[in-house]
Amino acid sequence: MKQFRKDNLAKDILSGIIVALVSIPISMGYAQVAGLPVTYGLYGSIFPILVYSLFTSSPQFVFGVDATPAALVGGALASLGITAGTPEAMEIVPIITLVTACWLLVFYFIKAGRLVNYISTPVMGGFISGIGCTIILMQVPKLFGGSPGTGELFILLINIWEQLAKFNLVSAILGFGTVIIILVAKKHIPKFPMSVVLMAVGAGLTYFFKIDQYGVALLPTVEKGMPRLVLPNVSLFLQHAEDIVVLSLTVALVIVAQTLLATNNYALKYNYKINNNREILAYAAGNTAGALVGCCPINGSVSRTGIADQYGCKSQVMSVSASATMVVVLLFGTDLLAYLPVPVLTGIVMAALIGIIEFGIAKKMWQSDKHEFLIFLTAFLGVLILGTIYGVILGVILSFIAVIIRAVIPPKSFVGIIPGHEGMYTLTRHRDAKPIKHTVIYRFSGNLFFANINTFQQDIESAIKEDTKQVIVDARGIGNIDITAADRLLILNRNLRNQGIHFYIAEHVEAVNDQLRAYGAGSLIEEGVVRRTISLALRAAGVEKPYPLEGISKDEEFPYVEENERLAEFEWAFGEGAEAKMEQFALEMAEQLVHSEGHSVEDIVEAESDVLPTRMGLFDEDELLERLEMHLTELEEQGYADIEEIEESIEKRRKIIEKKIASLSPEALEMLRHHREEIEEHLKEEHRELYERMVEIRTHIEK
Repeated sequence: MKQFRKDNLAKDILSGIIVALVSIPISMGYAQVAGLPVTYGLYGSIFPILVYSLFTSSPQFVFGVDATPAALVGGALASLGITAGTPEAMEIVPIITLVTACWLLVFYFIKAGRLVNYISTPVMGGFISGIGCTIILMQVPKLFGGSPGTGELFILLINIWEQLAKFNLVSAILGFGTVIIILVAKKHIPKFPMSVVLMAVGAGLTYFFKIDQYGVALLPTVEKGMPRLVLPNVSLFLQHAEDIVVLSLTVALVIVAQTLLATNNYALKYNYKINNNREILAYAAGNTAGALVGCCPINGSVSRTGIADQYGCKSQVMSVSASATMVVVLLFGTDLLAYLPVPVLTGIVMAALIGIIEFGIAKKMWQSDKHEFLIFLTAFLGVLILGTIYGVILGVILSFIAVIIRAVIPPKSFVGIIPGHEGMYTLTRHRDAKPIKHTVIYRFSGNLFFANINTFQQDIESAIKEDTKQVIVDARGIGNIDITAADRLLILNRNLRNQGIHFYIAEHVEAVNDQLRAYGAGSLIEEGVVRRTISLALRAAGVEKPYPLEGISKDEEFPYVEENERLAEFEWAFGEGAEAKMEQFALEMAEQLVHSEGHSVEDIVEAESDVLPTRMGLFDEDELLERLEMHLTELEEQGYADIEEIEESIEKRRKIIEKKIASLSPEALEMLRHHREEIEEHLKEEHRELYERMVEIRTHIEK
């Protein structure tokens, strides 16, 4: 309850009421799937939900009778030769639920919840979307008067085709109309409780217009009263012990995989923490409560959580409210249930399920990383085609494959220098970056081991030209190496030396040197191959500052910076889209200035702050102002006034920038050094004690 807030109490209570009302048809339907009378679905929506809410660390997830565990139990009853709805079925199902709770308790003690940490966002998103689509396909026939299906994609599609023989036009209008109305309302009036309104409308249609006479299915009659305590039949358990234990293990795995993944998905979405192991304990407690009221195994409900989320649920007060509502329904409202049309209630569930499918994540991955999208799609299809358990296994395997691929093919590039700037820049990323003459500098940003050392060596060897004299590895991203990599570095060093090329490894952490020695490659340290910094490696190779760059002479170095180093930061941030991004900002700024009242230099700076995400560097700002002037000329042709006044302010601003850029020249720096010496002389004469103290501090620092 730590997420409980008084100002959200009304929304939590309303969410619980709506969840309870929507749970009525869902729980009753899945109870039948599990081989129980429909009433037991409502029993499973009282105490199990209440107990779960007291244990869970999730502020908004809903627990209840759900599709997959019910389908597994129903299928198992058929294989055991037990007829659904019989007294024997009513005895054995709660035993299965109790053994499932025992398995969940075992998972809690072995801390199985940590496995979720190894499942990536694409896998999680694909899994949730697959579950949502599976349940949608199960429920589709109920929209037009048919019976729901169970199983995987192809079985469900066949069921939909077969159920078309029962197609009822009035049911289809009610069912599909409900889905459309809720989705439209969710977009335009998201806080309006449209689901409750449509339930009331459906009940009204039954009461006043007798729509059941036109073939529309209504909820079955429900026995009034609270559930009774059910004790397990030990002899029946012993009779089917092996089958029950295996089935219960499968159900427990499904509950953990499906519910934990979905719970963590909501936690990521709303930025709160989930205790995975405590969640498993909550599942065990909830299923124990379910067994004691005779219910089938209970799972986290993705569809009902989507509904609770839609109505602003922020704490487990929602579950308490849902339990209380179901108690009221069982005591006083069972007669009213008979008026609720099944297509309308199915449409409400369907609309909630559509909301949990991760279209946004899929689109984002398609645009940014096709490999991530492929993992998402594989997890999605895995659940849809193979089922929950195999889908989870496939997802975990994909996550580990993704980790391996990233380790084997880490970010890597060849780097050079932008004249007048400190540091190294990727040659393909920064158009003004130039390689140092006769030098290859290779940046490798990942641990070096047997699976990627071939790539490492091939990249370096393919970059060597006829005039190459030294190869330097920028190894700041290498934190570990293995014995295979150490041996190959020795071979690579020997091969390059034989070609008359110096080889150096620089910028890495000290632990790599320890590993080199441990793996018998200490000679690389002794021969000076290992250097602390790239500049020391260059000095060892006889290359001194200012470094000679390809395509540029020493005399051109600083003028080159002034005239051509325009988009250093923009290129670093936006890559190939830097030009377009700069153009976009210039156009937005021009539009803002021509419509503003002030046009001073301060207004220019303020317009920059409004348009740009962060403060720009000097060269970037100079480029922006130049582009801005071009757009102002275009706007002047369109008849905008005050263009000349704006251009004068831009020119003043550019002069300020040019003065700042000029202060970065070597001459200016020399002047600053001379000025510092004058200050020291002044201190020596006028404030000797302070000067002596300064000299003492400097001497101490140098030591």
